[in-house]
Amino acid sequence: MGGDYGPKVVVPAALQAAAEFADVDLVLVGSEPAIEAALGRTSAALDGRIAVRHASQRVEMDDLPSQVLRSKRDSSMRVALDLVRDGEADACVSAGNTGALMATARFVLKTLPGIDRPAIVSALPTKTGHTHVLDLGANVESTSRHLFEFAVMGSVLASAVDEIVRPSVGLLNIGQEDTKGDERVKEAARLLTASNLHYIGFVEGDDIYRGTVNVVVCDGFAGNVALKSSEGVAHMISDLIRDEFERTMASRLAGLLARPVLRRLAARMDPRSYNGASFVGLRGIVIKSHGSADVVAFKRAILEAVAEIRKNVPERISEHIASVLVEKEAV
Repeated sequence: MGGDYGPKVVVPAALQAAAEFADVDLVLVGSEPAIEAALGRTSAALDGRIAVRHASQRVEMDDLPSQVLRSKRDSSMRVALDLVRDGEADACVSAGNTGALMATARFVLKTLPGIDRPAIVSALPTKTGHTHVLDLGANVESTSRHLFEFAVMGSVLASAVDEIVRPSVGLLNIGQEDTKGDERVKEAARLLTASNLHYIGFVEGDDIYRGTVNVVVCDGFAGNVALKSSEGVAHMISDLIRDEFERTMASRLAGLLARPVLRRLAARMDPRSYNGASFVGLRGIVIKSHGSADVVAFKRAILEAVAEIRKNVPERISEHIASVLVEKEAV
């Protein structure tokens, strides 16, 4: 029921995902009348692989997380997470209120042993493919230990989803020199250097899109600012290119000739292809879709959940955390 469009986007995206993957069953949680109206008769062809679970409440985008935890225990968000906790679902995908989703997920699912704080991670496009960046906003303030945990979780996720044997990890900083950054970042660097992760050192903001590393680690404040700034630049460049090609008749002609190249470029940079941020560090899989996601983008978030289920991401993080975080106890 969350996001800008609710069932108008979620239902057709779910139908497309179910049609594409015969081994995936989906439970749509929310207002049953609204969901059934969006489903129509289309789900009949899927042999009952789309189920509906009614929830009498919904979380609004401006609801405070504390209010949601106290007074919206039958919200679509809470019921969906309860299904994951109880083993009736393998993952939860939501386009709703990010803060409420994280707070409710932490309350319902709890964190994995050895993890103090979950983080939000997403893949971002680069010159060479994509890189995983975390944290993207779950933790505005993070200690050196938290940054170390983020690196572990990001490394395991990249290894599982991208099948990279030993993902490279970089720590976002204002410079690559060892003397740069505050003590918190420097201490995190020392922890990472002493670990068995493939830590390559500090990276700067422009390294994110160069594809310098497989995983970029930062606190939620820096990560969210970097993400939103990047989205703004992408929209600006797209608008400027469109304006320039429409300026004169000659430029319009040039635009027609360049259209195949522009289409390929747009496909590579299409944010819908990267929709679906993972809440790592929880005892269950939770995927956050962008609130403005369309059908294509929300389907991508569902597929991210499927990939993490098949790769047993929480279990793999749990398996790695005990051995990799030995250094944490010594600090």
